[in-house]
Parts: sequence; structure tokens; C-alpha cells
Amino acid sequence: MITSKIIANGILRAIGFLVLAVVSLYFIYLIQSVLIYLIVALILTLIGNPILDFFKNRLKFKHILATIATLSIFVLIIAGFILLFIPLISSQGENLSVLNTSEIEKKITQLINQVAVFLESHNIDSKQMLQEANITSKLNFNFIPNFLNGVLSTIGSFGMGLASVLFITFFFLKDRLLFIVGAKKLIPDSHEEQILNSVHKINHLLSRYFIGLLLQLFIVFILYVIVLLIFGIPNLIIIAFLSAVLNIVPYIGPLIASLLAAILTMLSNLGSDFQSVILPTTIYVLIGFWLVQVIDNNVSQPLIFSKSVSSHPLEIFLVILIAGFLSGILGMIIAVPLYTIFKVIGKEFFPENAIIQLLTKNI
Repeated sequence: MITSKIIANGILRAIGFLVLAVVSLYFIYLIQSVLIYLIVALILTLIGNPILDFFKNRLKFKHILATIATLSIFVLIIAGFILLFIPLISSQGENLSVLNTSEIEKKITQLINQVAVFLESHNIDSKQMLQEANITSKLNFNFIPNFLNGVLSTIGSFGMGLASVLFITFFFLKDRLLFIVGAKKLIPDSHEEQILNSVHKINHLLSRYFIGLLLQLFIVFILYVIVLLIFGIPNLIIIAFLSAVLNIVPYIGPLIASLLAAILTMLSNLGSDFQSVILPTTIYVLIGFWLVQVIDNNVSQPLIFSKSVSSHPLEIFLVILIAGFLSGILGMIIAVPLYTIFKVIGKEFFPENAIIQLLTKNI
């Protein structure tokens, strides 16, 4: 028989659970920076594990020395990027007038007028339409300096974040066996073998995935630089780097990168004749970027997605597509690693399931 006391206890438990959930979420919100540090450090650890093993197995380094050598490689790569891009941003960023809102609006207006003149020369009366639409007055260019101010404030805390990530990564690499031993004590004996096998396979597959992803981005960056260099586009390092980074977002990123390259190409050639210089150069750059994507989609990505995580390209495409619908761009970025984790866990804990057998036959 349900009494008022039982109902009251149930309500109190529900309220207590709700309060605990809210407090937990708020606590996670407060320490979100720490969680980001941990995630980045975990990714670096996955990338660094093969390097650490190389130093230990091939070069016969002691474990602590191999850990220091691996971390030193990360530091040198990060320092190289900083030394390479900070002077470029300071000099070439000034050429792009990214801090001058009025200059940006002036260039966009000039470009729109040139497009209108070009269309009018081909008997398309669009100049009056563009002027009546008054596009530039409807665009708020203040977001650019505001965005850069946000970037600068982020860079201000970048040093502490970088030091924290490297510190955490060092201990993740150095004490990985200690973590495994500690985890064994917390894992129920009945599932110990399955969980440890899952962790080993996930570590192996994701290490291959992230290393392959870095290699893919580097290849795309070099190809973008070559394309922009051929057509003499100013600020080519910055444009190529931003376009390569956008490639992290599957399918949508390359489209945004092409649009970015087209706009910056047109702005870089303002003052030249639109029909004979700006339009042909922009089309050539877009064709070059399209060729880079053809190479990337048919060579780089299949090697990374199919071989590194042992999944069919169509399977990966559907996973990324579904993740995009469910969680947007962030979902598309984390779709492949997360899907790989689920596949490994499924194979270890539900090996008799027919669907899981089909999806994990290559793992």
C-alpha cells in the first residue's frame, strides 16, 4: 500500500536527484576549460603513443627519456607554427585590412560595383538592383574586429592553456601503464578482459586516425599553397592555412574554404580590371581548390578514414551525415572517432550480434 510517507520520500529523492544533476552540470560548466585541456591532452597522447613506442623499441630509449623526446617534438612543432604564423599574421593581416572596418566596407562596395559593371556589360541590368538593395549598409562589418579581439584575448590565455595541456600530456604518456594498473582495480573482474581489449584497440585505431588526419591537413595545406602560388595570390600562407584547418569539418569545410579563398582572391586583386583579371583569377583559384579536393577525397581521406579506423567510405559518409543532422558541425568533427569507439565496444561486448559482426569484421 502506497502511503503519504512513501510518496513524500519519492518526491524528496526526485528533487534531490534533480538538484544533484543541476549542480553537476553547473560544476562541469565551471571547469569546462579543464575538460578541454584533458581532451586535447588525450588527443596528443594518442598521437604521441606511436612516437613514444618508436623511441623505446627502435632507438632503445628509456621510458622517461622517450616521453621527454616525444613531448619535445610536440613543443618544437608548436613553436615552429608560432614562429611561422605570428609574423605572417602581423604583416599580411595588415594588408588584408582586417582591423579596419571602414576599409573592409569600402573594398566590398568597390567589388560589388565592379561586379555590377561586369554584368551590365553583358546586358544584365543589376547595378540599380544592387544599389537599391544597399547590401553594404545591411552588413555589420564590426564583427571582424570584435572577432579578432576575442582571438587576441584567447591568445592571451593560450600560454597557460598550452603549458597545462603539455603538463597533462607528459603524465599521460609517462604513467600510461600506471593508469592501466589503476583502472584494473576499478574494473569488475567479469569484464576486465573485454574492457582492456577495448581500450587497447581504441587507442590503436584513434592513434592512427589522428596521425593520419594531421598528415592529410599537411598535404592539403601544401597543395593549397601551390595553387595560390601559381596564380600569385598575396597572403597565400594565411589563406592556405585557414583553408586547410577548415578541412577538419568534413564536406562543409572545403566548401567554406573555397568561398573564403574566392573572396580573399577578389579583394587582393581590387584595382585590376574585373573581367580580364579578377574574375579569371578567382575562377582559376576555385578550379585549383576543386582539384585539391578531388585529390583529397580520392586519395587522402579514403586512406585515413577507411584504413586507419577500418571502416568503409560509404559507412563513414553516412555516419558524418547523421552526426551533422544531430549535432551540427561539432558532431561532424567528432563523428568518426566516436563511431570508432562504439564499434570497438560493440565488438567486445556483443560479438554475436549480426549487425555488429558486419560493421566490425575488419577490426
